[in-house]
Amino acid sequence: MSDPKTHGTTRSRLAMTVLLALVTATGLAGCTDGGGSSSAPAATEDTLLVWAGDQAHAAPDFLAVVDFDPASTSYGKVLRTVPLAGANAYGNEPHHANLSRDGKTLALGGLLSVLRGQDQVFFFDVSDPRDPRFIRSNNPPGASITDEFIPLANGGFLVTFMGGGNGAAPGRVVEYDAEQRFVRAWPDDPPAGGFNPHGIAIDEAHGLMLTSDFICPLRTLHVDGGSTAHLRGAIRVWDLERREITKTITVGDPASPAGTMEVQLIPTDPRLRAYTAGMADNRLYLVDPQDGTATAVFDFDDFDIPAAHAMPQLFRLNRQGTRLFVSLNYGGHAGKIVMLDVTRPDQPKLLDVVDLGPGSGPHFLRLTSDERRLVVSDYFLVEDLTPGGVVMVEGDHRIHVIDVRENEMELDPRFDLDFDRDIATGPARPHGMVLLTARAGQKPE
Repeated sequence: MSDPKTHGTTRSRLAMTVLLALVTATGLAGCTDGGGSSSAPAATEDTLLVWAGDQAHAAPDFLAVVDFDPASTSYGKVLRTVPLAGANAYGNEPHHANLSRDGKTLALGGLLSVLRGQDQVFFFDVSDPRDPRFIRSNNPPGASITDEFIPLANGGFLVTFMGGGNGAAPGRVVEYDAEQRFVRAWPDDPPAGGFNPHGIAIDEAHGLMLTSDFICPLRTLHVDGGSTAHLRGAIRVWDLERREITKTITVGDPASPAGTMEVQLIPTDPRLRAYTAGMADNRLYLVDPQDGTATAVFDFDDFDIPAAHAMPQLFRLNRQGTRLFVSLNYGGHAGKIVMLDVTRPDQPKLLDVVDLGPGSGPHFLRLTSDERRLVVSDYFLVEDLTPGGVVMVEGDHRIHVIDVRENEMELDPRFDLDFDRDIATGPARPHGMVLLTARAGQKPE
């Protein structure tokens, strides 16, 4: 573990103070193998789709189609926006996004759609990435607070919902088929005691699924018994084929829950281990689903700033499982991206840090198929939809692109995309993103 520290009462109180200003979200894997290996495919993505919401909630939520081709004269420019239409178009708090395995269907989540009683999941046909076409939306029964999407080999998706029908525990994992139809909410008999799934990772070949419990979303709102951050700290181990939870792994101190937002399986790891992080205790944990353990292996306290603690958010791992990228959010005060060498999963080593500057608030990450560029959306969550809530964490509303080399990272100054400046309907909050290829004859990764 890197520079271990004792976390006493003062430390816990400070963490909770920031957490009352910060709380909810997750993604997939992909990066250079650390040695510039030719096994990584050449990047073909020339189109970035960004799922975003109007800051004033006066215009529809939308997809922004962005030129992502470095050779283009319009690199980093918004080519068009595709707004939602109808009764579900406004105030969804756009959150995570992901693609089906064939790259033709885009799934989007509205984190706070439930507050307006509207559909929470939106599907688009992105066969032509620069001309997304709306397919349908859905409001699954008994589930709310849409979070992470993971694609299945059958063309469908599994989706984490942190809340049940009332926004509290137990949450659900909802399944959709290849036709974007609701299949079922899992598990049949949810566990008692804080089942609020946020992160999700699967290994279909080994029949394994992991989910991470993060927070009770209802209690972050200004409702009776709310206005607080009721964190969770657990990884659920599932039998993927049966869609059943087989084991619960406590992460950190159960008396002071860690706030386990994210979980990612380590590619190529023979023991099927994973990483999770505590947003409250600032630790990176190595999770062993077989042994049922979560061991702290890295401490993010060294990245604290005077104004706030470093709160680890989402991850991206490369295909070789040797590089880990983590977004650090400081409650909207600042933001950093950390690159770790995880060749030895139990002994992560710091390689590089990119500082995104004052007023940033990075959260969602995406890597290109050649693993040489990391894309970061700079916004977390502001609960300003009625009834409001304690999470008030803005960002700078920019999309940052970071060039990734073997052991270092560098911001790409040519990519200049600001959702406060570049959206015709006014300032907007970007969140989930996917990368696609629009050029003829090339398939999206």
